Amino acid sequence: MRDWRSAPLDPKLRATLGFLEKLTLAPTDVGPADVKPLRAAGVSDEAVEDAIQVCVLFNIYDRLADSLSFHLPGPDGYAASGRNLMKRGYLL
Repeated sequence: MRDWRSAPLDPKLRATLGFLEKLTLAPTDVGPADVKPLRAAGVSDEAVEDAIQVCVLFNIYDRLADSLSFHLPGPDGYAASGRNLMKRGYLL
């Protein structure tokens, strides 16, 4: 998916991705009000906690990969991974 905002996604996933984008790009700006849209979309508190934990881990991995020059898949590898996730889905 090139743009999660326009992709055909479940409203729970769309709300969660918006929250995770802010958490990644502006973590110091995230507060309790940012969780309200997730709850309004039907995302449980447990799912919010899970999403935050996964986000934090991916952010750590990204920084490690950048710092230590880890081998990462190319665009085709990421595309295949994305197709797999779209088939299996995410638990929210």
